[in-house]
Amino acid sequence: MLLCQNQIQNAQEPVSDRKWLCVELPVIDYKEAWHLQSNLVAAKYHKTIQKNVVLLLEHPPVFTLGRRGGLNNLRVSENFLEKAVIPVIQVERGGNITFHGPGQLIVYPIIHLQTAKLSVVHYVENLEEVMIRTAADWGITAIRNSLNRGVWVGNKKLGSIGIAIRRGICFHGMALNVNTSLEPFQWITPCGLENTEITSMEIERSGNVSMKQVRERVKHHLEAVFDITLIMTRLEKLKIDESKSDT
Repeated sequence: MLLCQNQIQNAQEPVSDRKWLCVELPVIDYKEAWHLQSNLVAAKYHKTIQKNVVLLLEHPPVFTLGRRGGLNNLRVSENFLEKAVIPVIQVERGGNITFHGPGQLIVYPIIHLQTAKLSVVHYVENLEEVMIRTAADWGITAIRNSLNRGVWVGNKKLGSIGIAIRRGICFHGMALNVNTSLEPFQWITPCGLENTEITSMEIERSGNVSMKQVRERVKHHLEAVFDITLIMTRLEKLKIDESKSDT
């Protein structure tokens, strides 16, 4: 019997590469999650954690600036943000300025691209596909735009992608607007794109969208798109050695 190319490739890959650890977290401070990712990258590099890891979480309100992002894309004063208690944090991911807040599902895969047999472009397209399929579960037609990464409903942006690679290990990831407040997006030029409107699944659906259900569907589509099995675990079971972190 003939095997398709994917079956042959998967048969040659170690079983552990097809099983990714998955940790679900609640709303967690951005810097705490950033530090956690750095620790996981170091653990992957030093092989104290063999498997790839995916974090699913939400953030309190925060603006982050990617490698191409600058304060010139902030439309309000720093004093305004201080009163709103929203920090602005510069990070090493790609992309420009964006907003994170409760009701936005964040997915941070910490994976070794080479062992996962993924190019950067293929990896980004897979993350987009996860968001496209998740939106479709709620009857929302989302599309990708090769010139402006992320997923879009018409000309409105539904989900963003920003990644970084350190020692061949990818981190940061994707942000899908489920039922988050979109007002803070009006205080920035999102992703540095003029006249860009932001939307959410709840707005496109014109009704409530359950974050719990979206989390479940995202996990399902991660498995299908990346052809992997997610093994649910707890953070404390990862046994991260912080002394080997790059931070």
